[in-house]
Amino acid sequence: MDWRLHDIVLKYWREIVVGELCRCAESVLWALLGILRSTPRLLIGRREIHTGRRTSLSHSHLKPRRLLALLVLGVSAFVPSTACGEGITLRVGHFPNITHVQALVARNFERQGRNWFAARIGQDVEVEWYAYNAGPSAMEAIFAGSLDLAYVGPNPAINAYARSDGQEIRVIAGAVNGGSALVVQPGANLATPSDFRGKRIGTPQFGNTQDVAARAWLMAGGLRITQTGGDALVLPTANPDQLALFKTRQLDAVWTVEPWVTRLEQEAGGKVLVEEKNAVTTILVSRAEFLSSHREIVARFAAAHRALTDWINQNPAEAQRMIREELRLQFRTDMAPELIARAWSRLTVTSDISLEALQRFVSSAQQVGFLHAVPDLSRFLDVP
Repeated sequence: MDWRLHDIVLKYWREIVVGELCRCAESVLWALLGILRSTPRLLIGRREIHTGRRTSLSHSHLKPRRLLALLVLGVSAFVPSTACGEGITLRVGHFPNITHVQALVARNFERQGRNWFAARIGQDVEVEWYAYNAGPSAMEAIFAGSLDLAYVGPNPAINAYARSDGQEIRVIAGAVNGGSALVVQPGANLATPSDFRGKRIGTPQFGNTQDVAARAWLMAGGLRITQTGGDALVLPTANPDQLALFKTRQLDAVWTVEPWVTRLEQEAGGKVLVEEKNAVTTILVSRAEFLSSHREIVARFAAAHRALTDWINQNPAEAQRMIREELRLQFRTDMAPELIARAWSRLTVTSDISLEALQRFVSSAQQVGFLHAVPDLSRFLDVP
């Protein structure tokens, strides 16, 4: 095991331990936050703490211990509320993945001086973008009040909804289906879950949609999978590290999303074993409090998102060009047009979403032990 994999394993186990300690205090903090929300003239901090970056991908995600500290500080750091007549800043999170196509295209439009969302929401609203590696980090930013909207996978959103007893997260639109897959080493004798006994499988982040999918698939095949091991080790690893470790055969397989699926194929000779062609990969969510207090603004953003989705489907070649340019300029990731086109072929870009489509993710999260009770999803989907 080289230093890179060694550090990733230690970091993963450390986060699990800290996460368990933080969960012990979480219910008390939610109660305190509920009391604070009932006081109209107070707000928690200035809500200016971000775990994403506006200009580059964040590498310093909000850890459970830091989140706990922020919430505790919020209990004591009261400031007067801002004037109601001031302009509104709409903070939107996304990932540097092709499966977040609407965000990438919108940001590239801005480079051309064409602000897709602001032009359709209103001149008094400024849209700010923040990038994250995976869904759990974005949901922590939602909890901290640092994001208002986010493009994210279903499982982190469901987990956040359940953790907050249905108070924090609302799904307002679909974004992308498909584009995720399990990629295995070339020539490896890996065909069924039982073949993965003793193997290492990389996923983007602990608790994200592909992490849950990998664990559920292995467990459905009869393997015992725990947070720290079991019959196979599911190892949350940032996407760039996944590719490097896969190339050196320190990961036997990777369950991830585009463009990393195609990069694993073309740059490391990986073979797709399981492809989730019709599964929901990306949704658009809102912080519940922001939706409640600014419903018209969120409704306009959702309408602009649907219009952008239609534009992307009508102009796939131009959308792919914009995605490639944005990934290169914003995230220093230069990919060949052929790679983008190959990844694009696995996506279904759609703003449609239903509770039925989200229910299967609840079942998977329960199966792997991330949800201990079925949450009431009656408030989860709230299309403005």
